[in-house]
Amino acid sequence: MTKLSDDNIIASWHKNARPWVNAIRNNEIPSRVLVTNQAIIDTITQLAPKTVLDIGCGEGWLVRELIKGAIDCLGVDGVPALVDSAYKGGAGRFKTLSYAQLANNELHETFDLAVCNFSLLGNESVNGLFQAIPSLLNKDGYFVVQTLHPLATCGAEHYTDGWREGSWDGFSDQFHDPAPWYFRTLESWQALFTNHDLPLKQIIEPTKPDDRQPISIIFVAQRLTK
Repeated sequence: MTKLSDDNIIASWHKNARPWVNAIRNNEIPSRVLVTNQAIIDTITQLAPKTVLDIGCGEGWLVRELIKGAIDCLGVDGVPALVDSAYKGGAGRFKTLSYAQLANNELHETFDLAVCNFSLLGNESVNGLFQAIPSLLNKDGYFVVQTLHPLATCGAEHYTDGWREGSWDGFSDQFHDPAPWYFRTLESWQALFTNHDLPLKQIIEPTKPDDRQPISIIFVAQRLTK
C-alpha cells in the first residue's frame, strides 16, 4: 500500500476508531469545542433542511445534535467501529457505507442537505464523492463542507495541491499510524464545487477567539438545477 494514498487514510481510521471516539466524547479537541462544532451546526440550521446526510459521520455527534432540532438525519461512515459507536451513542440513523459505495449509488435516498465535516481527507475518494453529491440531493439541495483552512494548514510547504504526511500532535498517546491527507488550495476547493455542478453560495471562515486567525473554512454550495 502506498503510504500517501486514500487507502492508507482508511487503514489509519480503522486502527484509530476507538481513541477517536474517546477524543470526541471527552471534548479533547479544543478547536472543535471552542469554534468549529457550533460553526457547522449554525451553518446547517440556518439553511433549514428537513433531511440531512452526514457523510463521514464518525461517532455520530453531529447527527445527534441536528436531530435535537427535529431534522431527520442519516449518518454514514466507512469504518464499522465508528458506526457501531454512533449507534450506541443514542438517537439517530446510521449506516456503514464507504465513499466508493456512495459514488456507486448504493444509498437509495436523497436529502435536502449533505454535509462533510472534516471528513474529506483524500484525493481520488473526494473526487468520486463530489461526482455523486448531486444525485444525493433533492431539488435545490445544499452541500456543506467544513475543512481545515488552507492558509492555516499550509505550514512551511509550498502552497500547492499535494499529499502531506499526517500527524497526531496534540492528541493522546492512544493514537498511532496517522493518516496522510491531501492538501488543496482555496482555488482547488472552489473548483471542486463548480466542476461538479455545485455552485458556491457562501464561504464562511471561522476564526480562533484569541487571535482571530482562520481555523477552518466552510463551503456552502447548492445543487445546480438544469
